Amino acid sequence: MVEPAGAGQPIPRAFLRVAGSTLAQHQLGLTIALDCQRVICIARGTSPELLAVQHRAEDAGQQFHIVTAPAQLAALVTAADDLIVLSEGLLPDPAHAVPLLESGPAVLTQPVEGALAEGFERIDINNAAAGAARLPGRLVEQLHELPGDWDVPSALTRIALQSGIPMREVPSAARLGVGWKMIRTETEALGVEHEWLRARIGVSRPGSPGRSLARIGVLSFGPSLLHAGNASTALAAGALLVLAIAAGAAWFDLVAVGFLACAIAWLLAQAAGMLRAAERHAEAIAPPAIPRADALGWAVDAAFMLLAIWGTQRGPGDLAASTAFAPVMLLLLLHLVARLFEERLAALVADRALLALVLCAGATIGYLAPLIQILCVGLALAGIVLPARRHG
Repeated sequence: MVEPAGAGQPIPRAFLRVAGSTLAQHQLGLTIALDCQRVICIARGTSPELLAVQHRAEDAGQQFHIVTAPAQLAALVTAADDLIVLSEGLLPDPAHAVPLLESGPAVLTQPVEGALAEGFERIDINNAAAGAARLPGRLVEQLHELPGDWDVPSALTRIALQSGIPMREVPSAARLGVGWKMIRTETEALGVEHEWLRARIGVSRPGSPGRSLARIGVLSFGPSLLHAGNASTALAAGALLVLAIAAGAAWFDLVAVGFLACAIAWLLAQAAGMLRAAERHAEAIAPPAIPRADALGWAVDAAFMLLAIWGTQRGPGDLAASTAFAPVMLLLLLHLVARLFEERLAALVADRALLALVLCAGATIGYLAPLIQILCVGLALAGIVLPARRHG
Protein backbone atom coordinates (compact mmCIF):
# COMPACT_ATOMS: atom_id res chain seq x y z
CA MET A 1 0.00 0.00 0.00
CA VAL A 2 2.64 2.46 -1.13
CA GLU A 3 2.00 3.40 -4.78
CA PRO A 4 0.27 6.80 -5.13
CA ALA A 5 -3.14 6.92 -6.80
CA GLY A 6 -1.90 8.98 -9.73
CA ALA A 7 0.60 11.79 -9.97
CA GLY A 8 0.50 14.16 -7.03
CA GLN A 9 -2.09 12.15 -5.13
CA PRO A 10 -1.46 11.83 -1.37
CA ILE A 11 -3.19 8.46 -0.88
CA PRO A 12 -2.04 5.05 -2.09
CA ARG A 13 -4.03 3.39 -4.84
CA ALA A 14 -4.97 0.66 -2.32
CA PHE A 15 -7.34 3.17 -0.74
CA LEU A 16 -9.18 4.15 -3.90
CA ARG A 17 -12.86 3.32 -3.47
CA VAL A 18 -15.06 1.16 -5.63
CA ALA A 19 -18.73 1.13 -4.54
CA GLY A 20 -17.88 2.58 -1.14
CA SER A 21 -15.16 0.07 -0.18
CA THR A 22 -11.44 0.64 -0.66
CA LEU A 23 -9.49 -1.68 -2.93
CA ALA A 24 -7.73 -2.90 0.21
CA GLN A 25 -11.10 -3.89 1.71
CA HIS A 26 -12.04 -5.70 -1.50
CA GLN A 27 -8.74 -7.61 -1.32
CA LEU A 28 -9.31 -8.33 2.35
CA GLY A 29 -12.63 -9.88 1.36
CA LEU A 30 -10.70 -12.25 -0.89
CA THR A 31 -8.35 -13.25 1.95
CA ILE A 32 -11.37 -13.95 4.16
CA ALA A 33 -12.91 -16.09 1.42
CA LEU A 34 -9.61 -17.98 1.17
CA ASP A 35 -9.61 -18.52 4.96
CA CYS A 36 -6.24 -16.81 5.39
CA GLN A 37 -5.10 -16.75 8.99
CA ARG A 38 -2.85 -13.68 8.82
CA VAL A 39 -2.78 -10.51 6.75
CA ILE A 40 0.42 -8.56 6.16
CA CYS A 41 0.22 -5.07 4.66
CA ILE A 42 3.28 -3.23 3.38
CA ALA A 43 2.52 0.44 3.99
CA ARG A 44 4.34 3.69 4.71
CA GLY A 45 2.48 4.02 7.99
CA THR A 46 -0.92 3.86 9.60
CA SER A 47 -3.92 5.80 8.33
CA PRO A 48 -7.66 5.79 9.00
CA GLU A 49 -8.21 3.68 5.87
CA LEU A 50 -5.60 1.15 6.95
CA LEU A 51 -7.02 0.98 10.47
CA ALA A 52 -10.46 0.25 8.97
CA VAL A 53 -8.92 -2.70 7.12
CA GLN A 54 -7.23 -3.87 10.32
CA HIS A 55 -10.46 -3.76 12.32
CA ARG A 56 -12.34 -5.69 9.62
CA ALA A 57 -9.56 -8.33 9.50
CA GLU A 58 -9.53 -8.73 13.27
CA ASP A 59 -13.33 -8.95 13.33
CA ALA A 60 -12.99 -11.85 10.87
CA GLY A 61 -10.53 -13.60 13.23
CA GLN A 62 -7.36 -12.80 11.27
CA GLN A 63 -4.06 -11.63 12.68
CA PHE A 64 -3.03 -8.32 11.15
CA HIS A 65 0.49 -6.99 10.63
CA ILE A 66 1.75 -3.74 9.16
CA VAL A 67 5.32 -3.63 7.85
CA THR A 68 7.04 -0.53 6.54
CA ALA A 69 9.92 -2.23 4.77
CA PRO A 70 9.85 -5.29 2.50
CA ALA A 71 12.70 -6.92 4.43
CA GLN A 72 10.41 -7.22 7.46
CA LEU A 73 8.22 -9.63 5.55
CA ALA A 74 10.66 -12.51 5.98
CA ALA A 75 10.37 -12.32 9.76
CA LEU A 76 6.62 -12.94 9.56
CA VAL A 77 6.51 -15.78 7.02
CA THR A 78 7.83 -19.26 7.76
CA ALA A 79 8.80 -21.98 5.31
CA ALA A 80 5.66 -23.93 6.29
CA ASP A 81 3.32 -21.11 5.29
CA ASP A 82 1.39 -20.71 2.09
CA LEU A 83 1.62 -17.10 0.98
CA ILE A 84 -1.08 -15.36 -1.05
CA VAL A 85 0.43 -12.34 -2.82
CA LEU A 86 -1.88 -9.58 -4.07
CA SER A 87 -0.61 -6.63 -6.06
CA GLU A 88 -1.59 -3.15 -5.02
CA GLY A 89 -4.63 -1.91 -6.92
CA LEU A 90 -5.92 -5.34 -7.95
CA LEU A 91 -9.71 -5.66 -7.89
CA PRO A 92 -10.42 -9.41 -8.12
CA ASP A 93 -13.77 -11.15 -8.02
CA PRO A 94 -13.56 -13.78 -5.24
CA ALA A 95 -15.84 -16.08 -7.26
CA HIS A 96 -13.07 -16.35 -9.86
CA ALA A 97 -9.99 -15.84 -7.69
CA VAL A 98 -10.72 -18.36 -4.92
CA PRO A 99 -10.80 -21.49 -7.16
CA LEU A 100 -7.61 -20.37 -8.92
CA LEU A 101 -5.72 -19.76 -5.69
CA GLU A 102 -7.06 -22.80 -3.85
CA SER A 103 -5.63 -25.14 -6.48
CA GLY A 104 -2.09 -25.06 -5.11
CA PRO A 105 1.03 -22.93 -5.63
CA ALA A 106 0.97 -20.95 -8.87
CA VAL A 107 1.65 -17.56 -10.37
CA LEU A 108 -1.57 -16.35 -11.98
CA THR A 109 -1.05 -15.00 -15.48
CA GLN A 110 -2.95 -13.66 -18.48
CA PRO A 111 -2.16 -13.06 -22.16
CA VAL A 112 0.07 -10.04 -22.56
CA GLU A 113 -2.16 -8.44 -25.19
CA GLY A 114 -4.04 -5.63 -23.47
CA ALA A 115 -2.74 -6.51 -20.03
CA LEU A 116 0.15 -4.04 -20.13
CA ALA A 117 -2.15 -1.15 -20.98
CA GLU A 118 -4.34 -2.07 -18.01
CA GLY A 119 -1.36 -1.84 -15.65
CA PHE A 120 -0.28 -5.47 -15.30
CA GLU A 121 3.40 -6.42 -15.47
CA ARG A 122 4.95 -8.38 -18.33
CA ILE A 123 6.45 -11.76 -17.41
CA ASP A 124 7.69 -12.94 -20.80
CA ILE A 125 6.93 -12.39 -24.46
CA ASN A 126 3.50 -14.05 -24.24
CA ASN A 127 2.39 -13.65 -20.61
CA ALA A 128 1.69 -10.90 -18.14
CA ALA A 129 1.20 -11.24 -14.41
CA ALA A 130 -2.40 -11.23 -13.19
CA GLY A 131 -1.56 -9.54 -9.88
CA ALA A 132 -2.02 -12.58 -7.65
CA ALA A 133 -0.08 -15.69 -6.73
CA ARG A 134 0.05 -18.51 -4.19
CA LEU A 135 3.62 -19.33 -3.18
CA PRO A 136 5.48 -21.47 -0.64
CA GLY A 137 6.62 -19.38 2.30
CA ARG A 138 10.22 -20.56 1.89
CA LEU A 139 10.62 -18.29 -1.16
CA VAL A 140 10.38 -15.17 1.01
CA GLU A 141 13.90 -15.78 2.35
CA GLN A 142 15.28 -14.99 -1.10
CA LEU A 143 14.09 -11.40 -0.78
CA HIS A 144 17.19 -10.74 1.33
CA GLU A 145 19.38 -11.41 -1.71
CA LEU A 146 17.86 -8.51 -3.67
CA PRO A 147 19.69 -5.16 -3.52
CA GLY A 148 18.03 -1.82 -2.86
CA ASP A 149 14.34 -1.01 -2.92
CA TRP A 150 12.02 -3.31 -4.87
CA ASP A 151 8.36 -4.07 -5.34
CA VAL A 152 7.44 -7.11 -3.27
CA PRO A 153 4.77 -8.69 -5.54
CA SER A 154 6.99 -8.22 -8.60
CA ALA A 155 10.05 -9.61 -6.85
CA LEU A 156 8.19 -12.61 -5.45
CA THR A 157 6.71 -13.33 -8.88
CA ARG A 158 10.22 -13.43 -10.42
CA ILE A 159 11.58 -15.56 -7.59
CA ALA A 160 8.65 -17.99 -7.89
CA LEU A 161 9.07 -18.46 -11.64
CA GLN A 162 12.81 -18.97 -11.28
CA SER A 163 12.11 -21.57 -8.57
CA GLY A 164 9.84 -23.58 -10.85
CA ILE A 165 6.44 -22.50 -9.50
CA PRO A 166 3.99 -23.10 -12.38
CA MET A 167 2.00 -20.42 -14.14
CA ARG A 168 -1.80 -20.67 -14.12
CA GLU A 169 -3.74 -18.54 -16.59
CA VAL A 170 -6.80 -16.66 -15.43
CA PRO A 171 -9.64 -17.79 -17.75
CA SER A 172 -10.91 -15.22 -20.23
CA ALA A 173 -14.39 -15.45 -18.70
CA ALA A 174 -12.97 -14.28 -15.36
CA ARG A 175 -11.24 -11.30 -17.00
CA LEU A 176 -14.39 -10.02 -18.71
CA GLY A 177 -16.09 -6.93 -17.37
CA VAL A 178 -14.90 -6.06 -13.87
CA GLY A 179 -14.06 -9.60 -12.80
CA TRP A 180 -10.32 -8.91 -12.76
CA LYS A 181 -9.16 -5.29 -12.89
CA MET A 182 -6.08 -3.28 -12.00
CA ILE A 183 -7.09 0.13 -10.64
CA ARG A 184 -4.44 2.85 -10.65
CA THR A 185 -6.28 6.16 -10.47
CA GLU A 186 -9.50 7.60 -9.13
CA THR A 187 -10.73 7.98 -12.71
CA GLU A 188 -10.31 4.25 -13.29
CA ALA A 189 -12.05 3.50 -9.98
CA LEU A 190 -15.03 5.63 -10.98
CA GLY A 191 -15.02 4.03 -14.42
CA VAL A 192 -15.53 0.49 -13.11
CA GLU A 193 -17.85 1.40 -10.23
CA HIS A 194 -21.17 1.29 -12.09
CA GLU A 195 -20.22 -1.89 -13.93
CA TRP A 196 -19.11 -3.54 -10.68
CA LEU A 197 -22.39 -2.63 -8.99
CA ARG A 198 -24.38 -3.79 -12.02
CA ALA A 199 -22.61 -7.16 -11.88
CA ARG A 200 -23.24 -7.51 -8.15
CA ILE A 201 -26.97 -6.74 -8.14
CA GLY A 202 -27.26 -8.20 -11.63
CA VAL A 203 -30.17 -10.16 -12.99
CA SER A 204 -29.74 -13.22 -10.83
CA ARG A 205 -33.48 -13.80 -10.86
CA PRO A 206 -36.29 -12.74 -13.18
CA GLY A 207 -37.41 -9.19 -12.68
CA SER A 208 -40.74 -7.45 -12.31
CA PRO A 209 -41.70 -3.81 -12.90
CA GLY A 210 -41.24 -2.88 -9.26
CA ARG A 211 -37.96 -4.71 -8.80
CA SER A 212 -36.65 -3.33 -12.09
CA LEU A 213 -37.49 0.18 -10.88
CA ALA A 214 -35.61 -0.46 -7.63
CA ARG A 215 -32.64 -1.76 -9.61
CA ILE A 216 -32.60 1.34 -11.82
CA GLY A 217 -32.58 3.49 -8.70
CA VAL A 218 -29.69 1.53 -7.22
CA LEU A 219 -27.65 1.79 -10.41
CA SER A 220 -28.34 5.53 -10.60
CA PHE A 221 -27.77 6.51 -6.99
CA GLY A 222 -26.14 3.43 -5.43
CA PRO A 223 -22.49 4.48 -5.90
CA SER A 224 -23.12 7.84 -4.21
CA LEU A 225 -25.00 6.16 -1.36
CA LEU A 226 -22.26 3.56 -0.90
CA HIS A 227 -19.58 6.25 -0.76
CA ALA A 228 -21.59 8.09 1.88
CA GLY A 229 -21.53 4.96 4.06
CA ASN A 230 -24.27 2.83 5.64
CA ALA A 231 -26.22 2.93 2.38
CA SER A 232 -28.34 -0.14 2.98
CA THR A 233 -29.03 0.84 6.59
CA ALA A 234 -30.18 4.31 5.52
CA LEU A 235 -32.57 2.88 2.93
CA ALA A 236 -33.91 0.32 5.40
CA ALA A 237 -34.57 3.11 7.91
CA GLY A 238 -36.29 5.04 5.13
CA ALA A 239 -38.54 2.06 4.39
CA LEU A 240 -39.58 1.85 8.04
CA LEU A 241 -40.27 5.58 8.12
CA VAL A 242 -42.52 5.32 5.05
CA LEU A 243 -44.36 2.39 6.65
CA ALA A 244 -45.02 4.65 9.64
CA ILE A 245 -46.45 7.21 7.23
CA ALA A 246 -48.68 4.48 5.79
CA ALA A 247 -49.98 3.73 9.29
CA GLY A 248 -50.67 7.42 9.86
CA ALA A 249 -52.53 7.63 6.55
CA ALA A 250 -54.72 4.71 7.61
CA TRP A 251 -55.50 6.41 10.91
CA PHE A 252 -56.89 9.37 8.98
CA ASP A 253 -58.83 7.02 6.67
CA LEU A 254 -56.52 7.77 3.73
CA VAL A 255 -56.20 4.10 2.82
CA ALA A 256 -55.30 4.75 -0.83
CA VAL A 257 -52.44 7.00 0.29
CA GLY A 258 -51.35 4.28 2.70
CA PHE A 259 -51.10 1.75 -0.14
CA LEU A 260 -48.97 4.17 -2.18
CA ALA A 261 -46.70 4.57 0.87
CA CYS A 262 -46.43 0.77 1.07
CA ALA A 263 -45.33 0.69 -2.57
CA ILE A 264 -42.58 3.20 -1.82
CA ALA A 265 -41.53 1.28 1.31
CA TRP A 266 -41.29 -1.96 -0.67
CA LEU A 267 -39.15 -0.29 -3.36
CA LEU A 268 -36.84 1.10 -0.67
CA ALA A 269 -36.63 -2.34 0.95
CA GLN A 270 -35.70 -3.93 -2.38
CA ALA A 271 -33.04 -1.29 -3.01
CA ALA A 272 -31.69 -1.77 0.53
CA GLY A 273 -31.42 -5.51 -0.09
CA MET A 274 -29.50 -4.98 -3.34
CA LEU A 275 -27.07 -2.55 -1.74
CA ARG A 276 -26.57 -4.81 1.26
CA ALA A 277 -25.73 -7.69 -1.06
CA ALA A 278 -23.11 -5.48 -2.74
CA GLU A 279 -21.69 -4.45 0.65
CA ARG A 280 -21.46 -8.08 1.76
CA HIS A 281 -19.78 -9.09 -1.50
CA ALA A 282 -17.14 -6.37 -1.18
CA GLU A 283 -16.09 -7.55 2.27
CA ALA A 284 -16.91 -11.28 1.99
CA ILE A 285 -19.55 -11.12 4.70
CA ALA A 286 -21.86 -14.13 4.79
CA PRO A 287 -25.57 -13.34 4.61
CA PRO A 288 -27.49 -13.73 7.89
CA ALA A 289 -30.08 -16.42 8.44
CA ILE A 290 -32.81 -13.81 7.93
CA PRO A 291 -31.64 -11.03 5.57
CA ARG A 292 -32.77 -7.54 6.44
CA ALA A 293 -34.62 -7.23 3.11
CA ASP A 294 -36.74 -10.29 3.98
CA ALA A 295 -37.64 -8.84 7.37
CA LEU A 296 -38.62 -5.56 5.72
CA GLY A 297 -40.71 -7.49 3.21
CA TRP A 298 -42.66 -9.09 6.04
CA ALA A 299 -43.18 -5.64 7.59
CA VAL A 300 -44.55 -4.36 4.27
CA ASP A 301 -46.90 -7.35 4.05
CA ALA A 302 -48.14 -6.68 7.56
CA ALA A 303 -48.82 -3.07 6.57
CA PHE A 304 -50.72 -4.26 3.49
CA MET A 305 -52.86 -6.54 5.61
CA LEU A 306 -53.65 -3.90 8.23
CA LEU A 307 -54.50 -1.30 5.57
CA ALA A 308 -56.78 -3.76 3.78
CA ILE A 309 -58.57 -4.59 7.04
CA TRP A 310 -58.84 -0.92 7.96
CA GLY A 311 -60.20 0.01 4.55
CA THR A 312 -62.78 -2.76 4.41
CA GLN A 313 -66.20 -1.50 5.45
CA ARG A 314 -67.90 -3.65 8.08
CA GLY A 315 -71.63 -3.94 8.16
CA PRO A 316 -73.71 -4.14 11.34
CA GLY A 317 -73.10 -7.45 13.04
CA ASP A 318 -69.95 -8.29 11.04
CA LEU A 319 -67.18 -9.68 13.17
CA ALA A 320 -63.63 -8.33 12.97
CA ALA A 321 -62.43 -11.85 12.15
CA SER A 322 -64.65 -12.05 9.08
CA THR A 323 -63.39 -8.66 7.87
CA ALA A 324 -59.79 -9.79 8.29
CA PHE A 325 -60.30 -13.13 6.52
CA ALA A 326 -59.98 -11.95 2.91
CA PRO A 327 -56.90 -9.68 3.44
CA VAL A 328 -55.11 -12.40 5.39
CA MET A 329 -55.99 -14.99 2.78
CA LEU A 330 -54.72 -12.70 0.00
CA LEU A 331 -51.27 -12.37 1.60
CA LEU A 332 -51.09 -16.12 2.31
CA LEU A 333 -52.04 -16.95 -1.29
CA LEU A 334 -49.46 -14.51 -2.63
CA HIS A 335 -46.72 -16.32 -0.72
CA LEU A 336 -48.06 -19.75 -1.64
CA VAL A 337 -48.47 -19.30 -5.37
CA ALA A 338 -45.11 -17.53 -5.65
CA ARG A 339 -43.56 -20.87 -4.67
CA LEU A 340 -45.59 -22.75 -7.26
CA PHE A 341 -45.32 -20.55 -10.36
CA GLU A 342 -42.48 -20.36 -12.86
CA GLU A 343 -39.90 -17.80 -11.79
CA ARG A 344 -40.95 -14.98 -14.10
CA LEU A 345 -44.59 -15.23 -13.09
CA ALA A 346 -43.60 -15.68 -9.45
CA ALA A 347 -41.63 -12.43 -9.65
CA LEU A 348 -44.75 -10.60 -10.83
CA VAL A 349 -46.83 -12.10 -8.02
CA ALA A 350 -44.19 -11.07 -5.47
CA ASP A 351 -44.10 -7.48 -6.76
CA ARG A 352 -45.70 -5.58 -3.90
CA ALA A 353 -45.46 -2.28 -5.79
CA LEU A 354 -47.86 -3.64 -8.40
CA LEU A 355 -50.15 -4.97 -5.68
CA ALA A 356 -50.13 -1.58 -3.96
CA LEU A 357 -51.22 0.19 -7.14
CA VAL A 358 -54.06 -2.30 -7.68
CA LEU A 359 -55.29 -1.98 -4.10
CA CYS A 360 -54.88 1.80 -4.21
CA ALA A 361 -57.20 1.89 -7.24
CA GLY A 362 -59.71 -0.32 -5.44
CA ALA A 363 -59.65 1.87 -2.33
CA THR A 364 -60.01 5.05 -4.41
CA ILE A 365 -63.21 3.89 -6.13
CA GLY A 366 -64.61 2.31 -2.98
CA TYR A 367 -64.40 -1.34 -4.07
CA LEU A 368 -61.47 -2.53 -1.98
CA ALA A 369 -63.24 -5.49 -0.33
CA PRO A 370 -64.65 -6.99 -3.58
CA LEU A 371 -61.28 -6.46 -5.28
CA ILE A 372 -59.45 -8.37 -2.54
CA GLN A 373 -61.93 -11.23 -2.85
CA ILE A 374 -61.50 -11.30 -6.64
CA LEU A 375 -57.71 -11.39 -6.25
CA CYS A 376 -57.98 -14.31 -3.81
CA VAL A 377 -60.12 -16.33 -6.21
CA GLY A 378 -57.90 -15.40 -9.16
CA LEU A 379 -54.73 -16.49 -7.37
CA ALA A 380 -56.30 -19.79 -6.31
CA LEU A 381 -57.47 -20.52 -9.87
CA ALA A 382 -54.07 -19.54 -11.27
CA GLY A 383 -52.38 -21.92 -8.87
CA ILE A 384 -54.59 -24.73 -10.17
CA VAL A 385 -54.52 -23.92 -13.90
CA LEU A 386 -51.09 -22.47 -14.64
CA PRO A 387 -48.07 -24.81 -15.00
CA ALA A 388 -46.12 -25.32 -11.80
CA ARG A 389 -42.44 -24.60 -11.39
CA ARG A 390 -40.18 -27.39 -12.51
CA HIS A 391 -37.70 -28.58 -9.95
CA GLY A 392 -34.40 -30.26 -10.45
